[in-house]
Amino acid sequence: MRSSRSSPRLAAPDAPSRGRRPGRRLVTALLILLAIYALVVLAFFLLQTKLLFPGTAGGVKLPPAAERLQIETPDHIVLRGVHLKPAEGTGDGPVILGFGGNAADADGTALLLHDLYPAADVLTFHYRGYGGSGGRPSAAALTADSLLAHDLAAKRFPDRPMIVAGLSIGSGVAAMLAGRRQVAGLILVTPFDSLTAVAAGHYPWLPVRLLFRNPLEPAEALRTVRVPAAIVAAGADILVVKARTDALRAAVPRLVYDRTIPGADHNSIYSHPAFASAMHEAMAAVRAAAEPPTLPHPLASSRGKL
Repeated sequence: MRSSRSSPRLAAPDAPSRGRRPGRRLVTALLILLAIYALVVLAFFLLQTKLLFPGTAGGVKLPPAAERLQIETPDHIVLRGVHLKPAEGTGDGPVILGFGGNAADADGTALLLHDLYPAADVLTFHYRGYGGSGGRPSAAALTADSLLAHDLAAKRFPDRPMIVAGLSIGSGVAAMLAGRRQVAGLILVTPFDSLTAVAAGHYPWLPVRLLFRNPLEPAEALRTVRVPAAIVAAGADILVVKARTDALRAAVPRLVYDRTIPGADHNSIYSHPAFASAMHEAMAAVRAAAEPPTLPHPLASSRGKL
């Protein structure tokens, strides 16, 4: 005989438990994305100096008369440099202390400046970790070492005007130097106001301002220094964008020459047909505006205390 009771049925799952699995998947996905982002942030923090200072293969052939230079830093790092003397029959030119880009070495920078200004004595030094220089590069080390390079050049040529030329990241080093030492003028190629701001603009999705360990602040360094300065910028530069160069322009008290080369980008500017003429005009403007130092440099008392 069949029972009148209906056979037992499995109970349907509660409505809340149905929605729990998609919610868990969403949380898991968010945690994975957060972990990936954290790894990217960590990689940027650890690798930023390598990305900023990749080094160079070198291989530039210098003239036979090139003089090799050497400086030992207070922390016992040996920096190697080069001095290219003026070409014969070119007359008396200035002393040029050059600082190249992060993918250039001292030899290439010296040769470039020597070709542009054959009447000048050109001195450059390899950044730490570049060429034959020891140590590891960093913005702080480059800035400190630039003071030693300046002091060596000033000692060797005490009665000659010194023009500091900075290319790309070297423009930041040159500007920081001018904030600490008396120089006759500055020529800055593809310059920027703040290296931190440049990096933050390229990685807006990273907390660059919290993580950046290589600050260079040219605008701040030059704000109160009335050294005649020239800017040569690239009109199609996507590495140092116009806003960063404009911010530097606004901060320089004595901007005596300012030219942007249309169509040139951050790297191609050096081979652009208008580059040489722009650099010649920049040098002429800076030298015309340079005055013999009659007053102490505002930071003269802080020499050697960077």
